[in-house]
Amino acid sequence: MDMLMTIIALVAFGLVFGSFSGAQVWRLRARQLEQDKKSGEKVSQKEYTQLHSLLKPFAKDRSVCLHCHHELAWYDMIPLLSWLSLGGKCRYCRHSIGSMEPLVEAGLALVFVTSYLFWPHHLDNPLEWVRFAIWLVACVLMAILFVYDAKWSLLPFGINVGLVAVAVLFVVVSFVIAPFSPNDWWSLLGGIGILSGLYYLFSLPGWVGLGDSILGLGLALLLQQWDKSFLALFIANLLGCLMLIPLAFRHKLARGAHIPFGPFLILGTIVAYLWGAQLMTAIFDWSGMLINPFMV
Repeated sequence: MDMLMTIIALVAFGLVFGSFSGAQVWRLRARQLEQDKKSGEKVSQKEYTQLHSLLKPFAKDRSVCLHCHHELAWYDMIPLLSWLSLGGKCRYCRHSIGSMEPLVEAGLALVFVTSYLFWPHHLDNPLEWVRFAIWLVACVLMAILFVYDAKWSLLPFGINVGLVAVAVLFVVVSFVIAPFSPNDWWSLLGGIGILSGLYYLFSLPGWVGLGDSILGLGLALLLQQWDKSFLALFIANLLGCLMLIPLAFRHKLARGAHIPFGPFLILGTIVAYLWGAQLMTAIFDWSGMLINPFMV
């Protein structure tokens, strides 16, 4: 019964924070367009006009339809349920809302529940629950980064730095729970080198943006081990190949197209943190089975 109630609570929190994440994505985009316009960069006037209503002071900020700009009532913003009941359309102008919002809400609820069911530590004391709560906060920030990078191939600096700050707190709590040995610190530094240092080097010739390096720093701090960081990078590249190679064969991927890698890194990090130990054991077992016949 306690587990069931915890899962129900995590679903509710995941839906609510998923709705919050989706709303923040649009507000971040509105601020980005405003900054770009002030700095003289070319912006889409249609997109700027559509999102300009989101640039209100916090005290006056209200959720609105991005098409008719009608202020939304509370019953228009019930996570997932409102979207389903309205058939994915605005109640007032009947324009399609899009699928991003419900996908983020359902996705974050799934991540919250999955994190609880497959948490690699025993949730048997208050500090462990604190560490778990910090992880959930990190997941909210990762959801915002995931969606923003997937839509616009950019990683918002403020959210990126926020993830690093939350990840540092995650490291501190982990250290309090079980103090790190010198090897643990070296492993952490190795992970930072793999996920952050590598992308920093790639950013120097302009192959990737500096945002990928900052994101990698936050993700490496969450993982805390070089082997899990390497596994996260491997999974990210594997997912990228599985998605992009079919597009290339169907000629739906333009030559020289900019591919946002942040979402793949985030997915790789979640998988590596929750199932990293099992995956690495399985990989070593499989590699041993392949190599053994040649050792005889």
